[in-house]
Amino acid sequence: MPELRSAPQEKRRLHWLWWAAALLLIVGGYWLATRQPAQTVSSPFSRRGAMAGMPVPVKVAPVQDGRINYVLKAVGTVTAYNTVTVRSQVDGELIDIAFTEGQKVQQGDLLAQIDPRSYQVALDQALGQQKQNEAQLRNAQRDLQRYQQLFKQNSIARQQVDTQAALVQQLLGAVASDQAAVDNARLQLGYTRVIAPISGRLGLRNVDAGNIINASSTDGLVVITQTQPISVVFTLPQAQLPEVAAQVRAGKTLSVALYDSADVRRLASGELVSIDNQIDVATGTVRLKARFANEDESLFPNQFVNVHLHVDTADSLVIPSVAIQQGTIGAFVYAIDDDNTVHIQAIQTGRVDGELTGIVAGLQAGQRVVTEGVDRLREGAKVDIVSDDAAAVAAPSRPATGMGGKGERADGPGQAQAGARKAQ
Repeated sequence: MPELRSAPQEKRRLHWLWWAAALLLIVGGYWLATRQPAQTVSSPFSRRGAMAGMPVPVKVAPVQDGRINYVLKAVGTVTAYNTVTVRSQVDGELIDIAFTEGQKVQQGDLLAQIDPRSYQVALDQALGQQKQNEAQLRNAQRDLQRYQQLFKQNSIARQQVDTQAALVQQLLGAVASDQAAVDNARLQLGYTRVIAPISGRLGLRNVDAGNIINASSTDGLVVITQTQPISVVFTLPQAQLPEVAAQVRAGKTLSVALYDSADVRRLASGELVSIDNQIDVATGTVRLKARFANEDESLFPNQFVNVHLHVDTADSLVIPSVAIQQGTIGAFVYAIDDDNTVHIQAIQTGRVDGELTGIVAGLQAGQRVVTEGVDRLREGAKVDIVSDDAAAVAAPSRPATGMGGKGERADGPGQAQAGARKAQ
């Protein structure tokens, strides 16, 4: 019996041993988990603490006097300066097409020929009637002269002279009417020659030779678009209109530059020619038109372009736009003292011209502001200025070549430490 009881006791002993081992594993794991991070983190924290007093590598730019261009940007549509749909002014058979589709034509060039024979007949008939009435007029005028001479001799009555004078006036009216009929017939005959009313480029023809065309047709023979010069129509918000209108009323010619759809490649330069006389109440915008010579025909009707309207140029303090930060105090920059200490400086910004921003208040010419490395700065921090042109940094009053610090590399121990800090 004692031997039989020893087996369950042995099982209970093993069971407790397993529980003890599991408890030891849990306690040991917790001890390792709490002790190991302290060991691994202690070294980086110690290094970071050692680096806390080291200067932060940054790039700077000087605050300097410059000129800010006030440029308004908009999206515009290229439109032909003039567009004409060439239509026939008389009815008849189209016997000849004298142009090639897409051809450039000059004003007065022959475009098409309509059968002129019926109009030539009408002109000849009008000329014949004119000659007949002119002959009658000359005969009546000679008779009037005779009657007037006889009246002076008291040979005929006064009434006969007056009647002959009235006949002369009647025939004069008939001759004038005949002249008008001749002019009209000659005009209709001239309309059989369809000529270009303006200079420009032709489109695709709508009628082929051999067809009967009518003056009442609205389709037309072809469309001429004047592309030299050419115009661009664009819109601006009504809030920007007063500044533009003030320049126009002052007699200034505002320049306009066109860029491609990516707003990178410059296409043409021109000038503003007109402002619409009313604001669109639906959009709150006003339309403007600019003119371009388009000598190389780089602009095509209905092409979408980016419009840069140069309104004004003013003197101002300028800094790179990348130096400006935004916070609870508004716009501010990190200004650097002579001992390379950083201070947060609130500023009031003005107009923006590309990568430069005008400063209204808060800075003075000759100061230096941080353009790169601002994410590691704080008030009163020391900085290590990294620049390819050390002379420009040493003499901040001199125009610096590294204006925006853009595209430069910050090599050196400071950059390596910053990289190590980011890695940690």
